[in-house]
Amino acid sequence: MQSPLLDHAALTGTERYSLQNPQMLRVVLDGGPADVLARSGAMVAHTGRVQFTGWTPPGRRNRANVAPTELDLMRCSGTGTVYLANLAQHLHILELRRDRLTVNSTYVLAMDTTITWQVVGIEGGERIAGVGTRSLELTGSGRLVLMTSGQPLVMRVEPGRYVYADADAVVGWSSGLEVQLQAQSSNTEAWRRRGTATEGWEMAFTGSGFVLVQPSELLAPQRVPVR
Repeated sequence: MQSPLLDHAALTGTERYSLQNPQMLRVVLDGGPADVLARSGAMVAHTGRVQFTGWTPPGRRNRANVAPTELDLMRCSGTGTVYLANLAQHLHILELRRDRLTVNSTYVLAMDTTITWQVVGIEGGERIAGVGTRSLELTGSGRLVLMTSGQPLVMRVEPGRYVYADADAVVGWSSGLEVQLQAQSSNTEAWRRRGTATEGWEMAFTGSGFVLVQPSELLAPQRVPVR
């Protein structure tokens, strides 16, 4: 058989995290103690002897104690190669070096077990479901893989200058930034369910750091309920 389709063969190499293509993550497991945490249901293929088991964060007695705003993760262990993807979203590998990064948990695909998180609140986020209720501050050292619907925009934030972004398009930001949620319009439509107004809610950032924005408003990945 001949076809350009057959040019998309599996890559080779021993790098722990790499992109098979912009929308598929390739993870190499060597059987060591350092497992990989991945969003439940994100495995699309694998080779070797790999086990996928449910994972409960430290400090939680069982998976029932994990808030729905956190991460539904599985542990990938063993020896082999795992391919992860979710709704053909674009993937981005970040390396944290004792950094603090706040992200919307909706857009986390995978991470090292050395990264930890805590739920953080956003001023005004309690007014509307989904905004500010899935924000996690990630800390530690290790690799993190984020998903975006399309290629993202990175907006630099400088002291004394505000940067604004649609709340439904924000993926993450530097944890040191000050963040507020506010209506984009005084029109009463802004208080309705998101997506029904001309423009609904925006997040205002100030300080020193960056904001990661995707070119799509709230395309929820698989297994994340839309409220």
